[in-house]
Amino acid sequence: MFLRTLSPRVAGCCALLFLTAPVWAQTAPAAATPAAVASPAQPALPGQLQDFTGYVDSVRKQFDVPGIAVAIVKDGKVVLEQGYGLREMGKAEPVDARTRFAIASNTKAFTAAALQMLAEEGKLNMDDRVIDHLPWFQMSDPYVTREMRIRDLLAHRSGLGLGAGDLLYWPPTAYSTKEVVQRLRDVPLATSFRSAYAYDNILFAVATLVIEQVSGQSYADFISQRIFKRVGMDESLIDMTQLKPGMDVATGHAKFNFTELKPVPAMAWSNNPGAGGIYASVHDMAKWMNVQLAGGTLPDGKPLFSTDSQKQMWSMLTPMKISEPPVPELKATRPNFAGYGEGWFLSDYQGQRLVWHTGGWPGMVSRVTLVPELKLGVVVLTNQESGAAFNAVTYRVLDAYLGKDKTDWVAAYAAAVKKSEGNADDSWKKHEAARDKSGKPSLPLSGYAGTFRDPWYGDIVVSQQGGKLRMTFAKTAQLVGTMTPWQHDTFIVRWNDRSLNADAFVSYALDADGKIRDVRMQPVSPMTDFSFDFQDLRLSPAKASAKP
Repeated sequence: MFLRTLSPRVAGCCALLFLTAPVWAQTAPAAATPAAVASPAQPALPGQLQDFTGYVDSVRKQFDVPGIAVAIVKDGKVVLEQGYGLREMGKAEPVDARTRFAIASNTKAFTAAALQMLAEEGKLNMDDRVIDHLPWFQMSDPYVTREMRIRDLLAHRSGLGLGAGDLLYWPPTAYSTKEVVQRLRDVPLATSFRSAYAYDNILFAVATLVIEQVSGQSYADFISQRIFKRVGMDESLIDMTQLKPGMDVATGHAKFNFTELKPVPAMAWSNNPGAGGIYASVHDMAKWMNVQLAGGTLPDGKPLFSTDSQKQMWSMLTPMKISEPPVPELKATRPNFAGYGEGWFLSDYQGQRLVWHTGGWPGMVSRVTLVPELKLGVVVLTNQESGAAFNAVTYRVLDAYLGKDKTDWVAAYAAAVKKSEGNADDSWKKHEAARDKSGKPSLPLSGYAGTFRDPWYGDIVVSQQGGKLRMTFAKTAQLVGTMTPWQHDTFIVRWNDRSLNADAFVSYALDADGKIRDVRMQPVSPMTDFSFDFQDLRLSPAKASAKP
């Protein structure tokens, strides 16, 4: 949905440690007067952050972000809670510390905490088999089905490929959470169990159902009553269906066709809430960070979860490969270690351990970063799809508290954006160079129409309408588009919703008699969000499939 190599929209994910979701730099809308929450007891900002308002505005301008909200906590106190810019471009309402944003995959830490809390109550053990609680649960491999543990659901080590199965709930589908999980049995594995890191969202749907089964509450009620209420996150919502007119809420913005910035509508993720449904403000997220930095202890001295549970959540379960930064300007961000715990990324920066996560949603991305040994936390929420923006803000804050010289992170991430943009251009040029422009379809257009079925997603319909082919994903209202010939028996489908930035090649394979044997898809652009896992679809004419 936005310029990216690996991006954090639904996944929120940071499979890249150095550049999560760069976005083109264009002119930003005029900033509104920042609104801050402060008190006489509020600690002073470090000297390096005395110009922080101007710095954040420079980030917004460089990366074309209408609004950003930031909170910093240190030693149990809130140092800063402030909004910058606008909730929606072209409108007057400013972002403030109480503005709610979709935090997307930063929700995963709440899901992990919920499971650990239930473990402390003796209602489950983190090493229980999933089938002990959901007997009908199945992966595509019987061994993995039998050996999958509760803890594995949180650690991205299942053997599934990057973003595998995301099309079952993203863009929002008509499948229920249980139906999403049931279809896991047909999602193929990419590696052996626990052998490699690959970010997924779908297993957090399984975790959602485990929480509901064990607690006897809906996921929404458990998180709202057992976590939000006790932490004091009074403004937080479990998903966008709880938004009401007049609320202080940011509107997401996306680059339609990778170019023109426009607002995008809010969307619910009701069939996988445990992976990324929460809406929160930096005011509430500051409270969450302070509880985390206090080892699970609430302001009243009572535990939300134990220090042992926190150690488990912050212990590396899945090591991650460390790559070189995309540009030399980001060399300092290269960690010495990197991995994933339970709902948290784990790495280091300038000799300090970091516990962090990112989140990505249509039109909004965010980052939460904790430095446990310094009792320091920073959260950056944005209403544009620019990981470059939240990283530039985060590292400025980290440097200030680590006593490091100022680095021009805006310029550094702008260089990375430029490189990513160039790589995408090169990819398209390669496609153009390889294209046989004289290669015509083997069949009349009507010959490519029909219902095609994938074992895990379900039906995809290609119809001929007004002399053109139209593709419709049966369970996904947003995935409707027009197919145009590319070369031979390959087409490009261009989705009606241009904010998706997920156009795909559609390639037909014919048998010896000229009948369609199968259909494969792949994203046109390397910048397409990995949650559009078209390449994992294995489509066959529906009549040839034995499955309903």
